[in-house]
Amino acid sequence: MRIITINVNGLRSAASKGLFKWLAKQNADVICLQEVRAQMAQLENEAYQLPGYQSFYQLAKKNGYSGVGILCQKTPTKVVKNLGFDLADEEGRYIQVEFKDLIVASLYMPSGTSGEARQSLKYQFLDKYLILLEELLKSQRPMIICGDWNIAHKNIDLKNWKSNQKNSGFLPQERAWLDTVFDQKGFIDAFRVLNQEAEQYTWWSHRGQAYKNNVGWRIDYQVITPGLRNTIKNVEIYKGEKFSDHAPLIIDYDLKI
Repeated sequence: MRIITINVNGLRSAASKGLFKWLAKQNADVICLQEVRAQMAQLENEAYQLPGYQSFYQLAKKNGYSGVGILCQKTPTKVVKNLGFDLADEEGRYIQVEFKDLIVASLYMPSGTSGEARQSLKYQFLDKYLILLEELLKSQRPMIICGDWNIAHKNIDLKNWKSNQKNSGFLPQERAWLDTVFDQKGFIDAFRVLNQEAEQYTWWSHRGQAYKNNVGWRIDYQVITPGLRNTIKNVEIYKGEKFSDHAPLIIDYDLKI
């Protein structure tokens, strides 16, 4: 089973850069999208359909903002579009599809880069979401949570870690939250199971020549429940083409849905 996740930074923009042509060649079972930044009337356009896939979206109430989606080849048994609190649901930050033996989610975590008020909301999101993750573990259902978590976990996960320790996305409290998710709760950063190398980034600033010089951050993840660890077969950050300021994260699993 192949799962691809990418923050498209505007699905229409990414499509114009060849995203759908590339996806059509990947034969992914599930594709998770973040920051769709569109409304349903726009997404129903044939240009944004992928032949052989069903598409499900949870969009923000605000036009041209946020929004997540999942494209899948197999029909899910259930689609859940809400986490149960306004910051997630009104801003279109979460959607999950359920199959008989697996749940796959697309998550777009808030950023706090615009200021203290927004960072405070991000911490509220983290607190509420951790409770939901704990409930998930209790259910013992296998799950893959894909998306832009907007936090780099370790020093190895961003180029300039020393100068970013006071910036949103690499704050001690954010990193400690990921420590809790991974080290205490037992969730697994699937990419790092097979790739522990440095300079493995998924996002690059538009400033300067960050992409050209690979001055990036790894903030896009596929986070899995503990029982799925041994199913990870291949991981890749695709940089052959550039569809947005994020790169697609591709992971193959020894699973069937």
